Amino acid sequence: MPAPSPPTPQPTHAHPNPAALAGQQRQLWVMLLTLCLGFTLSQAYRTVAAMMAAPLQAEFDLSTGQLGLFAGIFHFAFGALQIFMGISIDLYGIRRTLLLAMPLTVLGSIVSALAPGLGTLLLGQALIGAGCAPAFLVCTVYIARRFPVERFAAVSGLVMGLGGLGLLITGTPLAWLIELSSWRAGFAVLGGGSALAWCCAWVGVREPEAPKVAESTEAHPTESVPQALRSAARLLALPHTWGILALASVTYASFISLRGLWLGPMLLQRHGFSLVQCGNVALAVSVVGLFGPPLFGRLQLEGARRRRWIIGFSTMLALLFGLLAWSPLAWLSVLASLVIGFGCGFIILQYADVRASYPPELTGRALAVYTMAMFLGIALMQWVTGAVAAWAQLHQVETFVAVNSTIMAMLLLGTAAFRGLPAAPAVR
Repeated sequence: MPAPSPPTPQPTHAHPNPAALAGQQRQLWVMLLTLCLGFTLSQAYRTVAAMMAAPLQAEFDLSTGQLGLFAGIFHFAFGALQIFMGISIDLYGIRRTLLLAMPLTVLGSIVSALAPGLGTLLLGQALIGAGCAPAFLVCTVYIARRFPVERFAAVSGLVMGLGGLGLLITGTPLAWLIELSSWRAGFAVLGGGSALAWCCAWVGVREPEAPKVAESTEAHPTESVPQALRSAARLLALPHTWGILALASVTYASFISLRGLWLGPMLLQRHGFSLVQCGNVALAVSVVGLFGPPLFGRLQLEGARRRRWIIGFSTMLALLFGLLAWSPLAWLSVLASLVIGFGCGFIILQYADVRASYPPELTGRALAVYTMAMFLGIALMQWVTGAVAAWAQLHQVETFVAVNSTIMAMLLLGTAAFRGLPAAPAVR
């Protein structure tokens, strides 16, 4: 009799270890929260002008135009470097980009705290803006690469909400610190926070393991910096990019121009609030602003429907600034500011629109171009509204009618461009 054949081996299916999966998820979120620390501090830095405006004007005899320049220079430096930060992230990774840039925030805080005049103060703000440049971009690129596409808006909204904790720092706590000490102490405290965030990034941020590649390409980036710059520039040749950038430059800019620059002076000068009362309102606006992005991020909106919601909320935002311009009532100004703080959370839908409008290999650069437009828009809006405020004072026009009407007009123009210019085929 022939010998029995050995049993055929049955295929085995490897089942993921639940404990290992849980550990991977925990590590994923710990790193994301570590990245959020830098973003939280950048939110604080970008809104210091609301509480520092009055003491800076008193100490350095600043005009409203110079005050707008002070508030805008951070965002100009921040926005101008977004393309380079996006390329650096794509070529050299999140960790290296973050650790090289963040020390500039500490240096800028020291320069600002010791500034003897406006010129040095502007230099400090530019250094801080450059150091904060990768703060939000590293979060969005990390989410785009490590989370499923359908979770991008929800997770990005949560991160934006957490980053809003930085706005709480520049509400009542900063107002109290300024009254107790000076505006210089505010920069000193924020600089210490930046040093701590850098240490956390050094310990907690690691690059994900890269797939194995051929030995000939292992030690070199697959793309040179000039090639990366050319590919980023090619985004501007796509017809749908311009509508996206036009709206990007005004939506978040409107909120930061209010919360980060004009809210304090408006409540002080128009409604007679004290500095701490202004800080309390700014704190309340910041608190409601924490809940907007996570809630909007949970909306299951895609394609043309998402675009209609973006257009609707942008128009609503413009009307709220019209209300701020013309309402003489303090309680109505506070209420409108609170609604703006919450409603601006819809910008997370704009990020989802960008994510869906470009192929995966261009995600980092597309988000960098979008973020660049967003923060250059803040710099432009704060500079323009500062110039408008100076013009209003010369022509005996109420300052905050002119400022808020200008913001409303810029929002309506950006919304019209987004609606009228072509959309990406993927989101039509």
